[in-house]
Amino acid sequence: MQLLKDKVVFLTGGTEGIGYECAKAYHKAGARLSIISHKEDSLQQCQGQFFGDDIHYILADVSRAADIARAIVETVAVFGRIDVIHNNAGVSNPSKTVSDTTDEEWDKVFNVNVKGIYHTAKYGIEELKKTQGTILNTGSLVGDIGQELHAAYTATKGAVNALTKSMALDYAPFGIRVNAVAPAGVWTPMLRRWSNQQPQAAHIEEYLDGIHPLGYCPEGDVVADACLFMISEQARFITGCILPVTGGAELGYRKYLEQQVKDGKAVLSVDIKAKQA
Repeated sequence: MQLLKDKVVFLTGGTEGIGYECAKAYHKAGARLSIISHKEDSLQQCQGQFFGDDIHYILADVSRAADIARAIVETVAVFGRIDVIHNNAGVSNPSKTVSDTTDEEWDKVFNVNVKGIYHTAKYGIEELKKTQGTILNTGSLVGDIGQELHAAYTATKGAVNALTKSMALDYAPFGIRVNAVAPAGVWTPMLRRWSNQQPQAAHIEEYLDGIHPLGYCPEGDVVADACLFMISEQARFITGCILPVTGGAELGYRKYLEQQVKDGKAVLSVDIKAKQA
């Protein structure tokens, strides 16, 4: 059974990582895709390996209102409708405390991770009203529990959680569902870049495996499977939900970090304490 047969999905950040895995899962489930990315090289690379009459690529930046207004109009012109908006585009930099974060860095992460959702809703909601469609936001576990050295990023993901719930209430009268998925660690190009920026980068893989009670840091396909469920009719009575796709990380995250600190192996917090000493 194709869960998304003939559905049109507007997917931001769909050429890499979780977004790309979602694009493949949605297409396999029968969806027609409008894939948005602000990276021209990534867009071209993806076009070369993932293509078809039911896949349309758009170069656009979610932080720019005009880009998203144009992308929504273009998607409707190509496919005639929009059933799903998946706000997956996001950035994680900088890896800093609040006081070390510059104005420019703060604004950039908020403009992409939060204002990007504002733009897709502002310019796409009328299309979703026509189809009684759904919105899915890619959040993060750290939006709920926090994370050292990622003040701006965690703040945006906390905002995504609250925004998801408020939008769910606002748009429920129109039959529109709004949900979010909240992964912990997931191996993506962005996570690998993040890993290289950490104080003890050589131990990051062990750290990421360790924070998940199921024993490993997954690839993006596990999140894509959850996303497919959340935008399908299988989840037709679910709205305002922040779905953890974490391998149980929220259950053992702090306990693992405490043990790492005791053993002198922590890859994040020990360095902060050392700087403060």
